[in-house]
Amino acid sequence: MTMLFGSAEWLEAFHQAINSSAAYAEAAKSWEGDFYFVLDPDETMEGSVYYYVDLWHGKSRKAFVVDNPSDIDPEFVISAPVRIWRRVIEKNLDPIQGLVTRQLQLKGNLGKVLRAVKAAKELVNCTTAVPTQFPE
Repeated sequence: MTMLFGSAEWLEAFHQAINSSAAYAEAAKSWEGDFYFVLDPDETMEGSVYYYVDLWHGKSRKAFVVDNPSDIDPEFVISAPVRIWRRVIEKNLDPIQGLVTRQLQLKGNLGKVLRAVKAAKELVNCTTAVPTQFPE
């Protein structure tokens, strides 16, 4: 079943994909950090969507859509318009390259993220396990 990017169902499927990925578990076994993945409005979507994901030693402990972003203060916030997220998910934009070129905006310690390149790439691989429909 295809899920709409930006929906709670998509995020739940991503959460499950992370937790069933042996490659991510190995690559991120020493990673500790939580994120807001922010889907900024663009021509396909009105209003921002905040995905909260708590990543801990190769697993996703929690993942949910946040209605009020001031409720949580995650270690990292990565934001981009849906069209940029689509490029990342479809593997047309490397996530690290996206951060370095500021197509993905990061609030948080870039050095910590850069030390976890393999984990970041495996996290993107988990998104490809989710049948995704993008807003048009």
